[in-house]
Amino acid sequence: MSQQYSIEQVPKNLDKIFQRIEQGESVQITQQGQQVAMILPAAEYQRLLHRKPGFWKSVERFRQELMEEGTEIDSDEVWKDVRDKSPAREIVL
Repeated sequence: MSQQYSIEQVPKNLDKIFQRIEQGESVQITQQGQQVAMILPAAEYQRLLHRKPGFWKSVERFRQELMEEGTEIDSDEVWKDVRDKSPAREIVL
C-alpha cells in the first residue's frame, strides 16, 4: 500500500518519502484531497515501461509477421487430424 502526502507536506517529509521509495513503496501526492502524482521506485517504473504485450496482441503480431513473410497456413491441413471423425452416439428423443 502506498503512503499519501499532500503537496504541502512533501518538502517537510522528503527524507521519509525517499526512504519509502528506496524500500520499494510507491508514494501518492495529493492536492486538495485529489491524487495529482505518484512517485514510483525506479524498478517499478522500468517494469511498466517494458511491460510485455498480452496474449491477443502477441497473436496479432505473430499473424502480421506471417503475412509479411508471405507464409500461407492452410487451417484444414493443420487441424485435419485433430477432430474425431467417428460417428457420434445415437440420441433417443
